[in-house]
Amino acid sequence: MLIANVTRTARHLRLLSETVAALTSSLDVREVTHAVAAAVAHALETDACFVYVWDEARGDLRLEATFGTAPEPLTAAPRMRLDEGLTGHAAATRTPVAVAADAHLDPRFKGFPNLHEERFQSLLAVPILDRRDRLAGAMNVRTVTPRVYADDEVELLETIAAQVAQAIENAKLYERAQRRVAELEALTRISEAVSQSLYLEEALTSIVGTAAQAAHAECCALVLDGPDAPRVAHRSTDRGPDDAELAAVATRAPADEPGRLAVPLVWKRRAVGALVCTKPHDAAFTREERMLLESVANQAATAVESGRGLMRGIVAQEIHHRVKNNLQTVASLLRLRAGGSDPARALHDSVDRVLSIAEVHDLLTASREGEVDLADLVGRLAAMLGHGLGTAPRTETLVPVEEPGETATAVALIFCELYANALEHGGGDVTVRLDVDGDTTVLEVRDHGPGLPDDFRIGSSLGLRIAHALGADDLGGELRLAAAAPGVAAAVRWPAGGLRGRRAIPAAPPFEEARR
Repeated sequence: MLIANVTRTARHLRLLSETVAALTSSLDVREVTHAVAAAVAHALETDACFVYVWDEARGDLRLEATFGTAPEPLTAAPRMRLDEGLTGHAAATRTPVAVAADAHLDPRFKGFPNLHEERFQSLLAVPILDRRDRLAGAMNVRTVTPRVYADDEVELLETIAAQVAQAIENAKLYERAQRRVAELEALTRISEAVSQSLYLEEALTSIVGTAAQAAHAECCALVLDGPDAPRVAHRSTDRGPDDAELAAVATRAPADEPGRLAVPLVWKRRAVGALVCTKPHDAAFTREERMLLESVANQAATAVESGRGLMRGIVAQEIHHRVKNNLQTVASLLRLRAGGSDPARALHDSVDRVLSIAEVHDLLTASREGEVDLADLVGRLAAMLGHGLGTAPRTETLVPVEEPGETATAVALIFCELYANALEHGGGDVTVRLDVDGDTTVLEVRDHGPGLPDDFRIGSSLGLRIAHALGADDLGGELRLAAAAPGVAAAVRWPAGGLRGRRAIPAAPPFEEARR
């Protein structure tokens, strides 16, 4: 008997020694708890050991480590409230719970589908309490055969639990310190992206990606206020809620909901949007994560407004450049007309050209991408010119074509010349077509008049000379006139926007004259 007691005591001392070694081997909670679970199971000669850690944010116990069994792969870690399970009861009452046999039949027992526990008969559970008697978790040991746990075994497990509590607290402090360092590094990277990047898109992409990583979020998105409704400008990943849900959460900012956090972007007391972050399974954001995301939101608001200010400056310079160039174009056209014999006609044509350029600027101002829809432009010009000349096109077939502002200005001036020429010589019955033929854009103005006279010469029409020059020099294309039976079809063809600069329409005679 004395030998058995000595052996038992030696085993318990060895367990304490192994536990201390396990607790000091790492500052990682998972590594520490797994090492303790294995040491306890071996020393107490049990078949399994479970270690639960108290999750203060969620207010429940999370299974952190096991020995002798494990949850099924790719399943969530089991959790229990303080009023659930034998281990939860031990944590709630701060007292050990021991069941010698048929533990799974105890009314207080809580089973988990992904953790097969029915084969275990006995269970001894103790709370894990720190030096100030605060709950840090709970642990239990189990055996396959019935077993009565002696008082010294219960005391030993309680002693080990007290050591585990200190290890868990140290590991949590270390984890918080590591996360704080990561958060500061994340804020530094975001600050550098905001201050160094000349492109708003690049800065915002860096912000959402870094924020998602630092806050352990499934998805982070910047939702910016728009003229009609909030829109998702950037998101860290395609996973998680869709844009519509993210925008809806942004409208409730500031919001802290299950699995959802929305922090307003505020610039000089004015809200410009929201930073929205999500977590799967409705997981809550910790206090530290919320503080981090508030700092990120401040940086994001600065980036958005700085980027917008930069873009406003660029746009102002671009508008100045375009206005200057277009005024020079108008001046050149006025000089060409100045030598004519009909001053009233020259003045009328010049007004049309100035108004056509104004339409281009109007569309550019409304465009987000700095491009103009030529279908919209031609439709507006046809209505404007038709009103001034007392008629409108009989039919319009206009396919949407996006082009830069410089191209749109040249197209507008060409259309004015062709349309005015068709109305003057074609009897007022005009058809307009804008289309894409392969990699070529086509603008055609067709009249239904008597056709070209026998003595027609290119030099006799200043408007057609202007249109031809603009088509060749500004568009890299060509202008052709062809018989339309009846009437004349004037068509300008040029490479589509994505191909301009790499190739031009093959050289051809400026006009295909048709006699009818």
